[in-house]
Amino acid sequence: LYSIILFCVFLWIPFVYFYYEEKEDDDGNTCSQVKTALKYTLGFITICAVLLLIGAFVPLDIPNKKNSTEWEKVKLLFEEFGSSHGLTALSFSISSLTVIGMLAAITYTAYGMSALPLNLIKGTTSASYERLENTEDIEEVEQHLLRIKSKCRDGRPLSSRDRRTLQQLEERLRTLRRRERHLESIEKSWWTKFCEAIRPLKIVWGVFFIIVALLFTVSLFLSNLDKALHSAGFDSGFIILGTNLTNPLNMLLPVLQRVFPLDYILITTIVMYFIFTSMAGIRNMGIWFFWTRLYKIRRGKTRPQALLFLCMILLLIVLHTSYMIYSLAPQYVMYGSQKYLVQ
Repeated sequence: LYSIILFCVFLWIPFVYFYYEEKEDDDGNTCSQVKTALKYTLGFITICAVLLLIGAFVPLDIPNKKNSTEWEKVKLLFEEFGSSHGLTALSFSISSLTVIGMLAAITYTAYGMSALPLNLIKGTTSASYERLENTEDIEEVEQHLLRIKSKCRDGRPLSSRDRRTLQQLEERLRTLRRRERHLESIEKSWWTKFCEAIRPLKIVWGVFFIIVALLFTVSLFLSNLDKALHSAGFDSGFIILGTNLTNPLNMLLPVLQRVFPLDYILITTIVMYFIFTSMAGIRNMGIWFFWTRLYKIRRGKTRPQALLFLCMILLLIVLHTSYMIYSLAPQYVMYGSQKYLVQ
């Protein structure tokens, strides 16, 4: 599974991204587009190779023998690498991607946890209201057109400025009428009527998601506070030998574990919740690189490159979710319903 993640992040997604970038910039043949995409993808493959090499050799604890030669040290290095079957290299690479996923979760998931319920409670502008505003705009443009056309009723020609304004207003009027027909079809659609019927249910779901977000916030705070106060320290990875500050999820999951598969259902629900909130955050914010907005996520108008970025961000966030679940319920993840006894 982790190898598939590395393949998607460092090979497949970059290749498809640069292929579509080259396809938009140049209308050449497919062969040149593939060559250019492979050339840029080679940089990502190099980064992946560097991460694998660092993970394979740097973390190893090679004993320092005074009488050993350099060749023996190198031989021992490769023997240690062979004994681990490359797990350390893969672990380091996945951990590096998890850090990036943590940054994506801080940016998009955290925002989506508040944006999703608020959007459900606030709702969207109804098609009838938008159609009413559009009708008012049409009337305003028509009145403006009549005022301009009234200037040439006595046979005087219009000035160049009035002619340009007249053309702009006529173009805007055509656009507004097309929008009116589009809004009329939306207003009469069954989907709009269905959304209006379940409007109270959306408000209930919005309030529920706010409560869930507060639950996760409290659970993460109590779990990390427990690690800071009662863990075995930095050398052991802040492992907790016993639960001192119990958070709600850490209490609930061991209880649900007694009835299969309730705990798995809850874990799946938590993961899906993080995915939906992340998608809500990306949809509202767009895709950013530091202070530069790269793409917007819009219904029916999203570019293929933005969808690829969306897939990569969600992949990294899901990768980080595996660590986040440990922070949410360390007792359940480590021991389940068992108790750790210190002898």
